[in-house]
Amino acid sequence: MAISLDAAAEVFREAMRHSVKRYALWYLAEGSLLIVAGILAIVYPVFSSTAVIVLLGWLLVISGLLQTLSLISARHVPHFWLQLISIGLAMLIGFLFLRDPAQGLTTISLLLIVFFMMEGISKVVFALTIRPFPNWGWVLASGVVGIALSLILWANLPVTSVWLLGVLLGMNLISIGSAIAYLAWQVRVS
Repeated sequence: MAISLDAAAEVFREAMRHSVKRYALWYLAEGSLLIVAGILAIVYPVFSSTAVIVLLGWLLVISGLLQTLSLISARHVPHFWLQLISIGLAMLIGFLFLRDPAQGLTTISLLLIVFFMMEGISKVVFALTIRPFPNWGWVLASGVVGIALSLILWANLPVTSVWLLGVLLGMNLISIGSAIAYLAWQVRVS
C-alpha cells in the first residue's frame, strides 16, 4: 500500500519533533557553545594574524566536534550525509589552519568561502526539508547568512584581511548557534 506524500511528510515532521525534543538539552548546549565560539571569533581578530588563524582552526575543529555529537542522534534524517560532509569540511579546514598557521591568507579565504557556502547550502536544504516544522525559518536564515558571508568574502578576496575572516566566521557561528538554540528552546517549551 502506498502512502501519500502528505502522510509521509507528517510522519517525518513528527519524527523530527520527537528527536529534537528528546535531545533538546544537547541542541541547546551546542547552540550556546557555538554562539560563544562566534563571539570569540569576532573579538580575537584584533591580535596577530597567526593567533587568529590558530584560533579559527580550533573554533572550526571544536564546532565540528559539537555538530558531530548532535548529528549522531540524527542518523536517519534526510540529508544526513550533506550535513556530515559539511561538518567534515569544517574540521578539515580547522586542521589545515592548525597544521600551518603561516599559510597564505588567500588560501584561508578560499577555504572559508567553500566552508561558508557548503554550510549555508546544507542548512537551506535542511530547512526546506523540515519546512512545516515550527520555527524552521531560523534554520533557513542561518543558511542564507552562510551563503551571504561566502559571497561577501569572495567579493573582497584580493584584499581580504585577517580581521574580516574572524568577523565573518564569528557571524556564521553565531547565526548557526542561534538557530539551533532557538529551535531547541521552542521545541522544549512546547
